Amino acid sequence: MKRALSPSSSPVNGGNILVAYFSHSGNTRIIADKIHESVGGDIFEIVAVDPYPRDYNAVVAQARKELDEEYIPELKSIIKNIESYDMIFVGYPNWWSTIPRPVATFLSEYDLSGKTIVPFCTHEGSGLGRSVTDIKKFCPRSIILEGLAVRGSYVKNAQNEMASWLRKIGR
Repeated sequence: MKRALSPSSSPVNGGNILVAYFSHSGNTRIIADKIHESVGGDIFEIVAVDPYPRDYNAVVAQARKELDEEYIPELKSIIKNIESYDMIFVGYPNWWSTIPRPVATFLSEYDLSGKTIVPFCTHEGSGLGRSVTDIKKFCPRSIILEGLAVRGSYVKNAQNEMASWLRKIGR
């Protein structure tokens, strides 16, 4: 599991950057690593204490149940110095048109007021769905930048799309 050990100055605009992500199949991890390589800063993997099933139908059913119940799963680790980050890239697979519940836990555990939140997701046809709207609910006093949605089957070839998006948001 990757975790942020201490904030480091980003070479981009001098702010401290964190790339935090949740990945079930590995697709979001690939995009998170590419973003981290491009913008610098620290990287942190959001991991639920109770792992998700590997079987596709089982994980889909569990994700739906957790969403319906507004379940907040416990996470394996926390970031002790979240206040030191100015910009937080938040990555996730699009589950049921929104963020997975471990990402909801991550966003609800910290006061992210005044921070810039940059969403990115992987999907298989639903894009960002309503995930950005839902992130805004968890981060009402944060600045939310335009998100990136990458089709899961295309993540290994998404470098140009990602680079274009980073330029567009000023990174």
